[in-house]
Parts: sequence; structure tokens; C-alpha cells
Amino acid sequence: MVQINKIQNSLQRIAYNIQHNIYINAVSNGLTAILPIIMIGAISSLLNSMNVAPYQELLKNLGIKPYLSIIGQVTTDFIALYAVAAISYKLAESLNVEGFTPSILALMSFLILTPFGNTKEIGNYLPTNWTGATGLFVAILLGLIVTRMYAFIVSRGWTIKMPDGVPETVTQSFMALLPGFIITAMMLIIRVIFAHTSFENVHSFIFKIVQMPLQNIGNTWAAMVIGILAIQLLWFFGIHGTLAIGVSIIKPIWLALDLQNLQFFEAGMRGPNIVGWSFYMAFINLGGAGAMLGIAFLLLRAKSQRYRTLGKLALAPALCCINEPLIFGLPVVMNPIFFIPFLITPVVIALLAYFLIAVGVLPTVSGVTVPLGTPVILSGFIVGGWRAAFYQVVATVISALMYWPFFRLVDKQAYEQEKAAYNQ
Repeated sequence: MVQINKIQNSLQRIAYNIQHNIYINAVSNGLTAILPIIMIGAISSLLNSMNVAPYQELLKNLGIKPYLSIIGQVTTDFIALYAVAAISYKLAESLNVEGFTPSILALMSFLILTPFGNTKEIGNYLPTNWTGATGLFVAILLGLIVTRMYAFIVSRGWTIKMPDGVPETVTQSFMALLPGFIITAMMLIIRVIFAHTSFENVHSFIFKIVQMPLQNIGNTWAAMVIGILAIQLLWFFGIHGTLAIGVSIIKPIWLALDLQNLQFFEAGMRGPNIVGWSFYMAFINLGGAGAMLGIAFLLLRAKSQRYRTLGKLALAPALCCINEPLIFGLPVVMNPIFFIPFLITPVVIALLAYFLIAVGVLPTVSGVTVPLGTPVILSGFIVGGWRAAFYQVVATVISALMYWPFFRLVDKQAYEQEKAAYNQ
């Protein structure tokens, strides 16, 4: 018991440090803040690319198909621009700095480092090579670096100070001038340096050296399993593993994979990535952490009054992938009886889904990010059509079978306790 408490305390310290790290929080909160834009782009792509012949014919006859494409172009294709501003703003809040100025400086920095195209017909233009998923990691880095630089410069007092009585808006504008010039100069120097390398620009460097290796690793079944086990282990010790590791660390990598899939989906092609945040939310997080939707149904047939009541309370949230009533009501936390199924069930379901997608039985997920709370079946249909929705039903049955022997044990114990209490 002492050893278990030591492990729990160590994990809690690690999770606390991750959850309270201002930079990780800025990335997590910034990406969450632009979720409406991601969802609007994803749903528009889904509506525009739905592979139903009569529906596509209707879109063409009505002449609205090109207009639906515009929504995807200004959302998914420019997601890095939204991300750099949002992440910068969230970090500025944590640093107690006015957020608008560093966010637009971060956006300007991103554009300075982004190569423009040029043609005789239209002159300079901003291509979408680096403004979508491929530019996401540069957006994350710039959102953090530029904001930290701005906060450092302001804290040192390296600003133009206006006399008292000048309107606050004017004061803020002049305060931002010197930090803006310094940041602009540094970004321009970086642009020139990379222009004289084989990478040609910072986007290409980050994508090849950082983003691509992380995505390649993150898209493997082994990395998927490690990520799931880490999340589940934290949950078992009473730590919100989805927030501590999933949203904070894993989601940025998997979200970039989703956005790549979404671009392929818009073009009517199969996405190149099996794993992604969309995959996690639809298949792994089935009924919440631990893929516990199966046991939520089992509880309705429990012998003990305690677990039947819990089942009635927990089923509706579990259908929307919220399972705190199960985590703390069974309980799962620090309960050795449920340790094995809680860790292994989501791994089994995820590996089976991975294999079925790899061999073509299930479709590659479209990349549409389903928000937490989207009901099962509906979430499957959104990310992969009827086959993905059907797999969620199959996965629920697998979940029930894997939890069944362990559930029978605790239900029997509770039933015996209730009988003993009744007979007293």
C-alpha cells in the first residue's frame, strides 16, 4: 500500500506539472479555442464531399458546391493562422499581458516566415502550402515564442511611454511599437538565414525535422497503444489522464494528422493517416476513458440495487462519452479488480479498429473532429459513415465482454452485502 501511494504521488506530481505548465496549457487552450473554426470547416467538407450520387447531383444542379468549398478553404486551409493567434492570446493571459497585441504580432511573424508565391497575372499571393496542417507546428512555436518575447520586452520597460491623460488605446499602441520592431527584425533575420539553407524557409525545416517525425511516430499503432496506456494509468490513480496527457501533449500531434485526412477527404480521396484525434474520440474514448460503454449497459442487469441504480444514472452520460459517474461510482480509481479491463479494453478496441482500417474493412476517419459529448453512433457516422457507426456497436459488445467477469465479481460482493444488511 505504501508503494502504491508513492506511485500515485509521483504520477500526481507529474500530471500537476503538465496541467499547470503555462506553455502546454496555452497550446491546449488555443487549439480548443479554434475548435468552432475546425468544426465549421469539417462539417462543410463533410456536406460538400458526401459520396452519395443523388446528393452530389443536387449540389451541382443548385450550383452551391463551389460555395460550400469556400468554407473549407478559409477554415481548414488557414488553420495555422487561427492557431498562432489563439495560442499567443492564451499564453498572454497566463503571463498577465494584454493579449491582442502579441497575438497579432505572432500572426505577423508567421506571415513574415511564410514564403509568398508570385505570378504575372496576380502578383504576390499567399499559397496554402504552409497555412494549413503542415504549418501547424510553426504556428504553435511562434505563438509561444513571440508572446514570450513580447512579455519579456514589456516587463523590462523597453517601450515608448506616453504622458498621463493620453487615451488607453493610444498608450497601448505606442507601447507595442518597440516590441513590434524588435520582433519583426528578429523574424526577418530568421527568414534570411533559412533562405540561404537547403530548407529555404523555416516551415520546411520544422516540418521535416520536427513535425513529420512526430506525426510518423504518432501515426503508428505502437505510439497509439503507449498513449492510451499512459492516459488510462493516470485515470486509475485518480488523475484526469485525458486532460493531463491526451489534450495537452497528444492532441496537437493527432490533430495535425486529422487535418491532413480532412484535406484528402475534401478532394474525394482516402486519408493517409489511421490514427488521429478523431480516431481517438470515435473509437478509443467510447463511453469515456477505458471504453466503458459496455459496462454501463451491464450495470442495468446487475443483481445489486447499488449497481442497478448506478447504471440508470451513468448510461446517458456514457452514451455521450462522459464516464465520471462510472470512474468514481464503481469505483475504478484505485480499484485493483478493474485495473486490467480498464487498461486493456481501450487498447483491444483501438488495435482492432486500426487493423480493420489498415485492411480496408473500415474507412479511414475523415478527420472531422467530434467534440466531447457527441453521442455514440452519431460520432461514428460523422467520422466514417455507417461502417464506423456499426463498429462502435461492435466495440461496445467487446467492451461488455471484457468487463463482464470483473463486473460479476463486484456485483456479487455488493449483492451479498445488501442481503446481509437486509437480514440484520
